[in-house]
Amino acid sequence: MRVGCPTEIKNHEYRVGLTPESARELVLQDNEVWIQSGAGLGIGATDLEYEAAGARIVEGPDPIFAECEMVVKVKEPQAEERAKLREGQILYTYLHLAPDAPQTADLVKSGVTAIAYETVTGRNDSLPLLKPMSQVAGRMSVQAGASALEKAHGGRGVLLGGVPGVMPGKVIVIGGGVVGFNAAQMAVGLGADVTIFDRDPDVLERVGTHFEARASTRFSNKANLDEAVCEADLIIGAVLIPGASAPKLVSRDMLKCMKPGSVLVDVAIDQGGCFETSRPTTHADPTYVVDDVVHYCVANMPGAVARTSTYALNNVTLPHALRIARLGWKEAMRRDPHLAEGLNVHAGAVTYEAVATELGYDYRPVAEVLAQ
Repeated sequence: MRVGCPTEIKNHEYRVGLTPESARELVLQDNEVWIQSGAGLGIGATDLEYEAAGARIVEGPDPIFAECEMVVKVKEPQAEERAKLREGQILYTYLHLAPDAPQTADLVKSGVTAIAYETVTGRNDSLPLLKPMSQVAGRMSVQAGASALEKAHGGRGVLLGGVPGVMPGKVIVIGGGVVGFNAAQMAVGLGADVTIFDRDPDVLERVGTHFEARASTRFSNKANLDEAVCEADLIIGAVLIPGASAPKLVSRDMLKCMKPGSVLVDVAIDQGGCFETSRPTTHADPTYVVDDVVHYCVANMPGAVARTSTYALNNVTLPHALRIARLGWKEAMRRDPHLAEGLNVHAGAVTYEAVATELGYDYRPVAEVLAQ
């Protein structure tokens, strides 16, 4: 198969879909790999490194979109990229379609076969292609929140760990999954006063056992959240419903009781955000203020640590890319139902139920597509 990797064009996105090492693995399986010139510079990978791996360097994205059978990216295709997609082409990347009607419409119109990293499953309903970026985003959320709390950045001037004789900052983590767990690890490591909210008793038991007395756990309901939000210095939104829009757990009314200069970090912003006042921001302009509360809602947080993120991502995305290239996407999905969960759009139809429901499309089951 001819596999192409264009340069990411989303604001301050430095990751790349394929590392030189991944390109080499594809080449060793008799695939052609086309890399846009400069695509890897954000992680310190030069064109010469890709060429040494056996890849072909091409100028600009057009040859890749026009001639490659599979396009491997990191972030969802931007409007100008979506216009280049074509019927029968495989797009393998993060998509986050549920809150993004324009992207979904363009993918449906293009006829592309779109496989979303974030809905590929693993054992025990895990999301292995989302997990490494969730780990990165969870850890970064506390770094970002700690910075935003500084007075010079609009915050209330609180040091999360405090100092002897001064209380530490209060951190609320909403969601005890991968993002929330990693956020709590970082916040606990800084010496903050940390409380983790979740609705699943098993999750609460697991994180409670792990952190012991270093962090508290609370059941996530409106009364408990109302109380905690008013006391918090930093709130991390870490809620995920696979493939669907995130629930709005902190309303605008709840902001009225928050301390001026406190901070909200919405890691769920790719799925629409879990705070009512959230809207996507960029690394160039990461924060804004609503009712004296600082909001950090960068939709590609791991892009800021591009090298770490890219290598972590390739570790989990490459095995599927190799199977798709070797077997074709249909046969690869027939053999691996976990990969089949990643099919979101095919030949003008939405094939992921949560996206179809959210955006009002007729749902075409993946099993029906694979049976053809």
